Amino acid sequence: MSDSRLWDDVDDYFTTQLAPHDDVLDAAVRDSEGAGLPSIAITAPQGKLLQLLAQIQGARNILELGTLGGYSTIWLARALPADGRLVSLEYDPRHAEVATRNIARAGLEQVVEVRVGPALESLPKLADENPAPFDLVFIDADKGNNPHYVEWALKLTREGSLIVVDNVVRGGRVADATSTAPDVRGTRTAIELIGGHPRLSGTAIQTVGGKGYDGFALARVLA
Repeated sequence: MSDSRLWDDVDDYFTTQLAPHDDVLDAAVRDSEGAGLPSIAITAPQGKLLQLLAQIQGARNILELGTLGGYSTIWLARALPADGRLVSLEYDPRHAEVATRNIARAGLEQVVEVRVGPALESLPKLADENPAPFDLVFIDADKGNNPHYVEWALKLTREGSLIVVDNVVRGGRVADATSTAPDVRGTRTAIELIGGHPRLSGTAIQTVGGKGYDGFALARVLA
């Protein structure tokens, strides 16, 4: 059996036991695929991890960068109290349209707001609104801008907030200091920012599973 097949089998087992499918999430995946969205959403075990992190945080306000079809958004929003808030930023209007339908089907439209446009344009506008600090920020957008997203996350959070940066392994390319690829450069800069910033304590974890070889970074805001 190949490694990738074994990873899939293990992921399937974990999903069955710990993050079983439900109609809403299945429909979100199906509608995203039907609309031609790229198959880059998180897996069910990863979604459950995000949900648990939000619950551990006691999150009332969540910021997501990169909505895609709303699959991760639903996992996160389900961790919020009835008066909680999740703001999700999505570059592509077509993706946002699919996500908005999926979020509404999940009964979360009163909790979730999807904002369309480049995140680096949406973030200053969000900051100008002086929102309550976000308790958790999930960064899963264009990787070249990861360091900018981490910097904005710091501006919009509080002591004790959690920042999660997805897809940081880049198939192992993140270890290549000579790479000029924007996704690698952006990810390396974000990792180095987390490692050297006096207001952050973080780590990064390599993963395998249904999405292949990948990983995420996790950082806690210290002050």
